Amino acid sequence: MCGRYAASRRPEELVDVFGVETWEPKETLAPDWNVAPTKEVYAVLDRPLKDAAGPRPVRQLRVLKWGLVPSWAKNPEGAARMINARAETLHEKPSFRRPFAQRRCLIPADGYYEWVTGSDERQLEVEGKKKRARKQPYFVTPADGSVFAMAGIYEFWRDRTLPDAHPLAWWVTCSVITTEAETTPLAVSPAEGPRALADIHPRMPLMLTPERWDAWLDPSRTDPELLRGLLDPPPGGLMRAFAVSSAVSNVRNNGPELVEELAAPEVGTLF
Repeated sequence: MCGRYAASRRPEELVDVFGVETWEPKETLAPDWNVAPTKEVYAVLDRPLKDAAGPRPVRQLRVLKWGLVPSWAKNPEGAARMINARAETLHEKPSFRRPFAQRRCLIPADGYYEWVTGSDERQLEVEGKKKRARKQPYFVTPADGSVFAMAGIYEFWRDRTLPDAHPLAWWVTCSVITTEAETTPLAVSPAEGPRALADIHPRMPLMLTPERWDAWLDPSRTDPELLRGLLDPPPGGLMRAFAVSSAVSNVRNNGPELVEELAAPEVGTLF
C-alpha cells in the first residue's frame, strides 16, 4: 500500500522531468518528507485548459488533495480512506472506474514509507507480553535517484454548501494506485535487510517508468480493457529499501533527516 511518502523536489524540477507546459507558481508547495493522507500534493495530468480556445490536452502540474472523493459523494468525509486504489479492481469499483477511464495522473515522489514488525516483537505480541509491537519504518526509493512516478487517478467534487464563486466550491482529489509488491531482488539491499519489496509488504505503489507516462496521461484513451494493459508493474530491480528513523511515524515530524539511512534497524530482528 502507500500510506505515507516523501516529496521534496521543487516544481521547477518536476516541470522539466515531466515536460509540463503550465503550472501556477502561486500553488508552490514546500518540500515534504512526510506526506500523509488529506495533504495537498503535486500531480501531473493532461487536460485542456479552462477557457481555452480548443480541446487540446495540456500537460499541467497541479496541486490536488490526497484522498479521492467521488463526484457523487454527499460529503468528503471518506477521503482519508480512499488514498489507494487497487490495480486489480480499479475498473470495477464505483468510486474509481470513472476516473480510471477519464482522469489519470502521475504523483511525483522521492519514495514511500512502509512499516515492518520485527519477528521478536511479533512473538512477544503473540505471547501476550506486549500489547502493541514496535514497527520499523523502511524507505523505498529508485536506486538511481530518479523521481518515483506513482500512477494515480483524480476526481472533481462539488461542495454544494458553498456558492459557485467560492474558491473552495470545487475539490480536486486523488488516489495512488497500488499493485502486488515485487518478489524480484532489490537493486540494493542491506546485508540483513529485505531481499525484495514483498518482504516488507505485499502491496506497493504502481511506479510508471518514463516510456509509459504519455500513454497513461493521454485522456483520449478511455477503453477500460485497453487501459488495464497500462497497469503492468515495472521491471524488477529498480528499487532500493533501507531502514529509517521511527520519527517518520509521527506525522508532525518533517525534514530530510526522515529519509536518512540507518546503520541498523531500531527494532531487533526483522527478516
